[in-house]
Amino acid sequence: MEPICKQVKVSVPATSANLGSGFDTVGLALEYHDELTFTLCSDPSNRAAQVLIYGEGEDTLPRDETHLVVSTFRRACQTFGLGRIGFILEAHNNIPQARGMGSSAEAIVAGIAAAAAFAHDDELNRDSVFELAAAIEGHPDNVAPAVYGGMTASWNFDTAEGVGSVPIPGGEPLHGGFHTIKYKVDPNIKTSVFVPDYELSTERARQALPDQIARRDGVFNVSRVALMAAAMNPAALAKSSDPNALLFAATQDRLHQPYRKDLMAPSWQLIQDLRARGYAAMVSGAGPCVLVLHYGDAADAIDEVAGDRLADGHWRVLHPAVNTKGVEIIRK
Repeated sequence: MEPICKQVKVSVPATSANLGSGFDTVGLALEYHDELTFTLCSDPSNRAAQVLIYGEGEDTLPRDETHLVVSTFRRACQTFGLGRIGFILEAHNNIPQARGMGSSAEAIVAGIAAAAAFAHDDELNRDSVFELAAAIEGHPDNVAPAVYGGMTASWNFDTAEGVGSVPIPGGEPLHGGFHTIKYKVDPNIKTSVFVPDYELSTERARQALPDQIARRDGVFNVSRVALMAAAMNPAALAKSSDPNALLFAATQDRLHQPYRKDLMAPSWQLIQDLRARGYAAMVSGAGPCVLVLHYGDAADAIDEVAGDRLADGHWRVLHPAVNTKGVEIIRK
């Protein structure tokens, strides 16, 4: 199969996984993007990848086939029936690396979406992008909001050995693997993301987690994550006398953040300071970024809590809206 166009531009939002209580399941897309342009080489015999990087990671990310966007694009091209093609990748990166804002998920989604756009001339099949992205990433909590936008809850549906799908009376068979559902987010919910000048690898953050947890802690998180959909939903919040109290409760956690706090002491202290003032603050993904959710505009007051930290130059703050569209493509 030959590519149907010469160039594809891809925009992928940053994401924040977990949202406190929803460990490895819940994610939120943020209106803060990486912009990538894939341009096919004019010489069809040139099948190499040339990588240009601007912004985040320009001094550290590889510029060859080992770049995650490139390797994912190659794999997705095979999946979608394209041969090996030469191209120039121009990446304008805004999403911080190794900070808990979904930079690896962004790279994977970008590579798959670009390959799909070169292979097919219809609208982007987000379901196929999600399935392949979740399989490559190994967990769906960041790739789901990057693909669909909004808030997502994802799960891995295990089928019995040798069973490819499970029949659902009156509906489509449910196949094994990763699945997700997108929830509406009230447009009055605002976000603040505090970005520190230090990194934390997801691998190190995962190594800090225990193999077993107390039943009371499991019940605690189940009750909080069950509240999450209502705490973010326009209809539910319209009936609530205190939406911020719902957000505060829904983002409480006993499964992962307490075990990781020593790996990101400055972030943990900022979270404690913000929550002591009643703000729904939490680790963004595996950290060390700190995410704050608030109903209504409280950006100045939230920034004031972190005033000294912002002044010393070791932190910066973003105030992105919630992204509702997910990955977007433009063919040329």
